[in-house]
Amino acid sequence: HNSAAWPRLLGGLSLFLGTMAQQLKTVFARYNKGIALAAASTATAGLTLLSPAAPSAKCDDVLHAPALPWEHMGLLSSYDCASLRRGFQVYRQVCATCHSIERIHYRELVGVTHSTEELVEMASEVEVVDGPNDEGEMFERPAKLTDPLPRPYENEEQGRLANGGAYPPDLSLMVKARHSGQDYLFSLLTGYCDPPAGKDVMPGLYYNPYFPGGMIAMPPPLNDDGVEYEDGTPATISQQARDVVQFLNWCAEPEADGRKKDAFTYMMVLGMTALVTGYYKRFRWSILKTRSISYVK
Repeated sequence: HNSAAWPRLLGGLSLFLGTMAQQLKTVFARYNKGIALAAASTATAGLTLLSPAAPSAKCDDVLHAPALPWEHMGLLSSYDCASLRRGFQVYRQVCATCHSIERIHYRELVGVTHSTEELVEMASEVEVVDGPNDEGEMFERPAKLTDPLPRPYENEEQGRLANGGAYPPDLSLMVKARHSGQDYLFSLLTGYCDPPAGKDVMPGLYYNPYFPGGMIAMPPPLNDDGVEYEDGTPATISQQARDVVQFLNWCAEPEADGRKKDAFTYMMVLGMTALVTGYYKRFRWSILKTRSISYVK
């Protein structure tokens, strides 16, 4: 009986909130548009929360990425700089042929993946277009630490032409741009497989059950021993995927370690402040709490 009454109750509340939103818009619009907009937005938000949720579309061809244990996601954990260095190597040797990381500059990698001297030498190997010069012409020069990482294509049209109409997206914020970002990217990089029986794959596409629709234009980018790590770590597909995904997570949140340090400092200060405040309160109020008041006629 109670389960049958809930839909009617929610329907009545939804109708009430919808009516209230319209009335607030009409009454307050002539006096204060800001108040009207805020009130109507609040009522609309409540209407959305109380309305029965529409059934989400499901696709049998898409697998949800499993939750993986990333060590740097702990409250007091930090990025593994060795893994970031290996991930940057995977990006340079594999991913950079098609994808860009436009929001990261060479100077931001100093002390994270490489030393200043290594990055200066690395940047000098890249030619960038600069200018104009005194004669009003553009010119090429070796890249500096202040320059962003180079792009594989000059523009989107060139990228689509080189990839059969598909444009490889920028990876600067890819971890944040996808649901379960790190888990999704790792599963995508390691999830290429043969299509199931009866599943037709169009020419130029590859089957990956973690990609929406199951068909992706990017060929499998990683292979066992596809790169040779400087520290001797075995370059398996899963190891390369783990390292490059952790590097991409750093690209999306380079301030994560500093934010954790600041939060720890703030919590320590707040804790000490709470202790001092509590002691001071007991000290100041102890006289009043322990006094004895006598009333004499």
